[in-house]
Amino acid sequence: MKEPKTYSERELTEPVNLCLPGGRLNPDAVGWSRHPVHNCNLSGSFLRKKRWNYWAITTDQFLFSVTLSDIDYLGLAFTYFLDFATKEFHELTVTRLLGRGIELGNYVKDDACFDDPKLKVTLKNNKFAAAIQVESPVFKGEKLSADFNISTPPEHQTLNVTIPWSDRRFQFTSKQNTLPVEGTIQVGGKSYRADGGYACLDFGRGKWPFSSFWNWASASGKNDKHTIGLNFGAGWTDGTGMNENGICIDGVLSKISEDLEFIYDRADYLKPWKIQTPLSDRVAVTFTPFYERVAKTDALILKSEVHQLIGHFSGEVKDAAGKTYAFKNLIGWAEDHYAKW
Repeated sequence: MKEPKTYSERELTEPVNLCLPGGRLNPDAVGWSRHPVHNCNLSGSFLRKKRWNYWAITTDQFLFSVTLSDIDYLGLAFTYFLDFATKEFHELTVTRLLGRGIELGNYVKDDACFDDPKLKVTLKNNKFAAAIQVESPVFKGEKLSADFNISTPPEHQTLNVTIPWSDRRFQFTSKQNTLPVEGTIQVGGKSYRADGGYACLDFGRGKWPFSSFWNWASASGKNDKHTIGLNFGAGWTDGTGMNENGICIDGVLSKISEDLEFIYDRADYLKPWKIQTPLSDRVAVTFTPFYERVAKTDALILKSEVHQLIGHFSGEVKDAAGKTYAFKNLIGWAEDHYAKW
């Protein structure tokens, strides 16, 4: 990690286009906001444009995730499911050349969809809710059927950031956690209810360099009195003057304009991780994994290795007013991800 720093990050409150008419980064789009205000009007830069909608549902019983992504030359739709008690894990990926069939919009609230004999995904949004429907007849030899409704109240604050590597390479991300969810997933002969759990959205639109690395950690849950959401990142934002660090307490976002340290053992990812702000006491968190998901791709122009650890977060964070919130065993994940794409 580079020398840790604090930043003066601009807060945006008005609608803005991510790109100028020629496709370069709009300087007015650089900053962060409590609600999505960006029109991600990407154009040009063939092979460098990356778009995705990632949803994850967590309860005390399971994690379910579904993603639609278009990385310009390839489209990927994938879904996975982990039963915490049995550690039964299933994953399915369907690819499409040049992203054909992957429908993704410019705005966070736009609908998205994908339809293939192996996997059908529908992501619908309105002002106050989101709906996820996923169907597959070949999910590890079994039938998958998932149907979730997610509350997205207009007063709920989220973390929305534009990361500027340069005027040609940049990324907008909307990270939304602690969203209440209800619904059901069926995997083979087993049925699971999501009521009382939380949904997390990672919406990404940008133009990436060929080689990149990032850490990302996210969690949602409650302590005795408060609903707490964590979103921490490192690596990919280094040196840009912006980051994706923030906490959401009872639906109110506190931006953390400071680099974080992710301290963990790459020889044994299942050992506890430390995530902290080295220049202050804003974040002091221990992440204890209980499952490691490894996803590797080694194709002609696409190489990726992801170690996604699923587990519990415990520790303390401070909001923007300096109030401390302690918590134990929030469900979430942390990842180590290298990509050449």
